Amino acid sequence: MTRGTVVSAHARVVLAGALDTKSDEYAFVRDRLAASGIASTVLDFGVLGTPGMHADIDRCAVASAGGSPLVDIASRGDRNDAMVVMASGAAAEIHRLFDAGEVAAVIVLGGSNAGYVMGRICEALPIGIPKILVSTIVAGDTRPYVGTSDLTMMYPVVDIAGLNSISVPVLARAADACIGMVSGATTAEGVTTRSVAASMFGVTTACVTAVHDALATSSIETHVFHANGTGGRTLEALIRSGMFSAVADLTTTELADELLGGVCSAGPGRLEAAAATGTPQVVSVGALDMVNFGARDSVPSEFDGRLLIAHNPAVTLMRTNAEECAELGAILARKLNAAETFTEVLVPAAGFSQISVEGAPFHDPEADRALIEALRRDLHDHIPLRVLDTHINDPRFAAEVTRTLSRALGLTEGTAS
Repeated sequence: MTRGTVVSAHARVVLAGALDTKSDEYAFVRDRLAASGIASTVLDFGVLGTPGMHADIDRCAVASAGGSPLVDIASRGDRNDAMVVMASGAAAEIHRLFDAGEVAAVIVLGGSNAGYVMGRICEALPIGIPKILVSTIVAGDTRPYVGTSDLTMMYPVVDIAGLNSISVPVLARAADACIGMVSGATTAEGVTTRSVAASMFGVTTACVTAVHDALATSSIETHVFHANGTGGRTLEALIRSGMFSAVADLTTTELADELLGGVCSAGPGRLEAAAATGTPQVVSVGALDMVNFGARDSVPSEFDGRLLIAHNPAVTLMRTNAEECAELGAILARKLNAAETFTEVLVPAAGFSQISVEGAPFHDPEADRALIEALRRDLHDHIPLRVLDTHINDPRFAAEVTRTLSRALGLTEGTAS
C-alpha cells in the first residue's frame, strides 16, 4: 500500500451499494466474507426504494455527507443530481472511515450508477486499498471509473438483478478475490524507501533510463510514467497522495497537447501537484517540440501545411512552432512559480527529444530558443534555470539531472550519490 497507509486490525470491507435494488446480492457477498472471518461495513447509497437489508451507514447519512438532505434529493426527482450527491457522500463517508484506519477494501456491485459511485470512491482512497467493481458497465469504456486508481473490475455476464446460477458464481469469485486481497495485504507503515517519479516518452527514454539506473545505485526507486495523458494524470494524483520523495518531470509534452488539442493532454492541472504539495522537483522540456494526434487523417485542418511525421500508423506528430513554444515556456514558468520548495529547471538546448537534435526531422533551433527565452523572461528569481549545451538524451544531461535530484533529496532525506 502507499506510503502512510495504515489499516487497523479492526478494518472492514466496505460494501457500498443501492440496497433498494441490490440487497440480495450484497447480503450474499457479506455472508461469503463473514464465512472467511472478514467483517463488513454496509453503506447504502440508494435514494427512492425501501432498503432490503440493514446498512451500517444509511442513505440519510450518505446524502448529508454529500451536502443535501435525502428528502430534498428525493423531492427534486432529478436522477443525475441524486447520483452526484450520493456519490460524493459515499466517497466522503468512506474517506472518513479510511482516515480512522477502518477500511480494508471496498466492493461495489451494480450498473452504470454503481460504476460512477465507485469512481468517486476511488478518488478518495490511495493505491493499495483493494477496490472491486462488479458491473455490466465494465464491458465498455472504463476510463471514467478507473481514473488514476488501481480499480479491479469484474464483468458479471448477466445484470446484477438477483441471485441465479450465473450471478452466484461471479459474486462468489468477487468475494473470494477480496478475501485474498485483504488476507494478503500488508501496509507500508515504516517503509523508508525513497522514491522518485519520472515522466517519459519514447523520444526521451534514454535520458530517463540513465537517471533511473543512476538512482538505483543509491537504492532509490524510480517510478516511470508514460506522458500519454493518462500517465500525466496518474503522476499528478500520486504526487498529491505523498508517494514520492522527489519528482523528475523531464517529459512535459502533455502541456503541448493541452494547449493545441492533441490526444495526449493530461488536463489543465498538469505540472501543478509538486508545487501544491511541496514535493521537490527537477523539471525539463522533454518532447515539448511536438504535439500528438491520431492517424494522419485525424489531424485538424487548421494545421494543414505544418511539419508532420508519422510515429506509427496510429500516431502523427506535429512540430511545435516558435510562437507555440514561447507560449509553452510561459505556461511552464507560471506553473513552476507557485513552488515554494526545491524546484529547478534544466533545459537541453541542443534538442528537446530524440527527433529534434541536429539532422533530425524536428530540428528547429528558433522554436527551441523561443521556449528558452520565455522561461528566462517569466520564471521568478527563486526558480533556477540552467540551459545546457546538450540534447535531452545525452548522458551528460542525465548526469546533471541525477546530480540535481541528489541535492533535492538531500534537502529532506539525505543525499543520493
